[in-house]
Amino acid sequence: MNDDATALAEAIASGRLTAAAAMEAAIAAGEARGPLGAIVFTAPALGRAAAERIDAMSADAAPRATMPFAGVPTLAKDLGGPFAGLPVAAGSRTRPRLDGAPDSELASRFRAAGLCPFGLTTSPEFGLSLASEPAAGPASRNPLAPGRSAGGSSGGAAAAVAAGIVAIAHATDAGGSIRVPAACCGLVGLKPGRGSVPGGPAYGNHVGGLASEFAVCRSVRDAATAFRAIAGGVRGPFPPPAFAPPDVDAPLRIGLLTETGADLPTDPKRSEAVDAAGRALERLGHRLVPLRYEAVAPMVLASGRIFAGIVAVNLTELAARLCLDLSLAENVTQAVAENGRAMSAAEIWALMREMILVGHDLWQIFEGIDILLTPMLASAPRPLGSFPHDHRDIDLHFRRMLAFAPLAPLANVSGFPALTLPFGEDRDGLPLPVQLLAPMGGEARLLALAAPLEAEGRWRHRHPVAGLTP
Repeated sequence: MNDDATALAEAIASGRLTAAAAMEAAIAAGEARGPLGAIVFTAPALGRAAAERIDAMSADAAPRATMPFAGVPTLAKDLGGPFAGLPVAAGSRTRPRLDGAPDSELASRFRAAGLCPFGLTTSPEFGLSLASEPAAGPASRNPLAPGRSAGGSSGGAAAAVAAGIVAIAHATDAGGSIRVPAACCGLVGLKPGRGSVPGGPAYGNHVGGLASEFAVCRSVRDAATAFRAIAGGVRGPFPPPAFAPPDVDAPLRIGLLTETGADLPTDPKRSEAVDAAGRALERLGHRLVPLRYEAVAPMVLASGRIFAGIVAVNLTELAARLCLDLSLAENVTQAVAENGRAMSAAEIWALMREMILVGHDLWQIFEGIDILLTPMLASAPRPLGSFPHDHRDIDLHFRRMLAFAPLAPLANVSGFPALTLPFGEDRDGLPLPVQLLAPMGGEARLLALAAPLEAEGRWRHRHPVAGLTP
């Protein structure tokens, strides 16, 4: 693997490349690839200053020695915990892009790992879509097929990483928003389990427990390194959670979910990729446990409904707290907020109760398996405009999203960690992504299982990382 953030960090550490030169290459690549719509805001001076600080440190100095990505340029998402100097507008014209917010806990850990942010990536308005095409602009295009979506809501981040503008980028996931764009663009997308990665103080709500913050990456090793650097409890009276070391040498029970039935149509090529990944894990000594879709169908349907309701309530509260003028918002956003305002306390409480029960029911599935292997997307990345926001039919909007990524919200509602990676390509050269889910605390096991799947070499990045020689 010679085209990821780890390789770029190694080039900087060895002196083959300075952090300043890496930053200039990333800034130039962002400008050259502007038509992709990956970046919505840039602060080049901020990035250059961060890179200069890295270059000013001795390579063997104690602070730099603890930075696995020392000098690596990155981008934050225009949604989620703030990065100082990068004012978030959440893809909306209802929020002025005002600076002044301090780093979130996660942002401070990004910087402590040596990452140097210099801009913000495109997000749909308030993250309400699986395409990153806000009315405020720009529309994020897939670097592998510019007529198709890069996914959402971290579509700008995925487009930037797949295009090689940066090698790793901040992302958030409340209903598939890390995993769906990663799947669209041929990247590794880890959605950490609930509580594994801090998001406070300003983003401590986590959308009622649905959302996790992390990154989109070009390799499993980048995701593993970033998770080690970023995970753990926030500062305070409670100790960080204990993560058991992965035991993947012993045979694991891999629940193989490919039989989706008429209610969950999946493109045959994408189901075949899941079968192929299962066989690859079987060759490593793991045992396949076939699962019919009926085993998880009630949870899948409940997760879609719970996601839609909690997102609506969260948006309503956010708009009231920030005094947002929702008349400036997209039509779908206005309708979602109206739905949230109309919900009673009893209805909201019932959603939260059902959310807990979905997590319990999924735990029951894991009584018989250790890992669940599923399709990530039902089809190839959708054409631009497939998730329009100029209407008020929110049932249609959420149905479209669930049809595209039916198994995405399950991990958010249950709180379980999940990971997607490409495992082959279709006849159009687009990735065939698979998804792995684990019980709480299973991030390290997911990453350990994903590594040999990646090593099979069924997917190659099309665009080199800026600053690295192809």
